[in-house]
Amino acid sequence: MPSNPLNSDGPSAFADHFSVQAADYARYRPHYPAALFAWVASLLDRHAHAWDCATGSGQAAVAMAAHIDRVTATDASAALIVHATPHARVHYAVAPAERSGLGDRSVDVVTVAQAFHWFDAAAFWREVARVVRAGGVVALWSYATLDLGDARVQHIVDAFYDDTVGAYWPAERRLVEQGLAGIAMPFADIAAPAFVLEATWTLDELVGYIGTWSATQRYRVARGHDPLPALRAALASAWGDPGASRTVTWPLSLRVGRVGGTV
Repeated sequence: MPSNPLNSDGPSAFADHFSVQAADYARYRPHYPAALFAWVASLLDRHAHAWDCATGSGQAAVAMAAHIDRVTATDASAALIVHATPHARVHYAVAPAERSGLGDRSVDVVTVAQAFHWFDAAAFWREVARVVRAGGVVALWSYATLDLGDARVQHIVDAFYDDTVGAYWPAERRLVEQGLAGIAMPFADIAAPAFVLEATWTLDELVGYIGTWSATQRYRVARGHDPLPALRAALASAWGDPGASRTVTWPLSLRVGRVGGTV
């Protein structure tokens, strides 16, 4: 991994809920629909440079690279950056959302996938206003609870979400559950079409994904044991053949704004 020229001072302090399970995050997190990135790109009159902020495993960065000449993908977690997916047009760097190190008016679009709720919102908006050229776009999206298409399986996962690890969800999670509706964006809103996130998973892939939840990680630390074996045992009878795949879906929530537009 090349050194980071963007932020020689290193990232500021942040609440890191994902570095411990960085490899699992890269392996188990679902992929966003290609149509989402095509739509975001359609809003731009120039496709030179994107900033994928809080890139995690690089999913959104790599997908944006299909439409953008150059993508700078940053994350405050060095462990996540190490496991990010390489791509010829994506440059990864360790930097916080609020202090990217990018040049003034150097970016055409900022994307933030499943991460805005962790930011210092006011500081991030200032950074967006600084680095995005007039007429550029900022696009945030998130997904909350999953639809498993089976009442028995759904009940077990919902109980785990609400009861087993419910007390361990960080307060910031509420913004995701609200579909980003509580965000005060200081740019002109752009109406977004509906998009659905979809994955086809075996039982172990579902359990692996649940293991990447910040609440699951916090439960492990606080309680000193892993709740996933008990969850898998509870799911096994409802799932049937553990090697059989099921379709899992999440509706995506989007907030999109035009930088320099009238709010």
